Amino acid sequence: MSDTPLNIALIGFGTVGTGVARILTEEHEQLRVRAGRELRLSRIVVRDLGKTREFNPADVPISSCIDDVLNDDSIDLAVQLVGGTDAALEYATRLLGAGKDLITANKALICAHGPELFQIAADGGRTICFEAAVAGGIPVVNAITTALTGNRIEAIEGILNGTSNFILTQMLSENQSYDQSLSLAQELGYAEADPTLDVDGTDAAQKLVILTRLAFSTDVPVGEMSRKGIDELTLSDLEAAASLGYRIKLLAMAKLNNGQLETSVQPTLVPQNRELAQTQGADNIVTITGSAVGRLGLAGAGAGQLPTASAVMADVVDFATGRAINTFKAVLRSRDQNPVEILPQDEQKHRFYLRCTVDDRPHVLADVTDILGRHGISISSLLQDESRMATASDQAARLIIMTHRVSEGQMRSADAELDALSCVQGNCLRLPVAD
Repeated sequence: MSDTPLNIALIGFGTVGTGVARILTEEHEQLRVRAGRELRLSRIVVRDLGKTREFNPADVPISSCIDDVLNDDSIDLAVQLVGGTDAALEYATRLLGAGKDLITANKALICAHGPELFQIAADGGRTICFEAAVAGGIPVVNAITTALTGNRIEAIEGILNGTSNFILTQMLSENQSYDQSLSLAQELGYAEADPTLDVDGTDAAQKLVILTRLAFSTDVPVGEMSRKGIDELTLSDLEAAASLGYRIKLLAMAKLNNGQLETSVQPTLVPQNRELAQTQGADNIVTITGSAVGRLGLAGAGAGQLPTASAVMADVVDFATGRAINTFKAVLRSRDQNPVEILPQDEQKHRFYLRCTVDDRPHVLADVTDILGRHGISISSLLQDESRMATASDQAARLIIMTHRVSEGQMRSADAELDALSCVQGNCLRLPVAD
């Protein structure tokens, strides 16, 4: 047991920062034993000193100036919990330059600027920990970088956004519309007032970028992966998928396909018997397929104050015991491996779910199937659902088509022609199937 305390500065004191401060304060003795030294919260930096906070640790100076940490030579470790990228990048760069080791839960920062920050840290002999940036309380970074180093990673699949998973679960289980479920997610604190990054797939894609770098030594920018959100889904889509034996989940996926890397984040039909399909509410799950271990599943709370604070504290204890430097060295070594060739989006192949709302009149089905046939798309099954579709002025039908395995490029070519049909109301919805 060391007599020298680890002095910690907390940069950002919002929901997660409050959780970290609570754990450091309330679990002080247990943490001392597990870390082998006292973990001392020495400073807190906030944006708004006048804000009322639910928890204020006693005898800890709080200021609004990052220089108070930069100029304090007694501070060993900075826990940065500032959102966004601009201010967060500036703070991280300055903290590393001042000789502070860094822990962050900011996935946008690590996604956009991870490689350059890692190099700054390596050049200065510093360490960066970011377990909480990917899947909340689920220790997936540690799993990939240390626990599974005896494996060649072949695939990663996961539900990486708890907000979207809560909305989809609520819609199907409570017979609610997308808007109703989103409103409840906002009331419960699962979704922000502006939920765009959660529901359009950006949040999950940023996390997948980080995991793909670690597992495959390959950088696939968010803008270059197949990405679709959940905001086009209807309750009828979820019900139709369930009748076919599937659950629709916002699935993040990176896998090797004949030596090439395939990545995507999009609503996907997942067979009901898979653990991914059975993950409910705001929980996250990550499944990793390794060459030796096979498929490994990690599931749990992917967001929220204490789950995310738990991951932050795991990094703090790892830093205190010296384990964090080994994990960070493994992150740095992953950059030395040859990147994997990326499979072009148009060449990715799946079975597909296709939903078109069409006029209920003769020859419509022939028009739709003719377009699919001309693009080499074979139909596995077709359902016509007229329920809930009648309006005061006309009749409409919903066509649910399941295709055989076909390329993304073929489907994209057919999409434009289908949407241009005069009998099609709005745009058709197309989702991949994870068979």
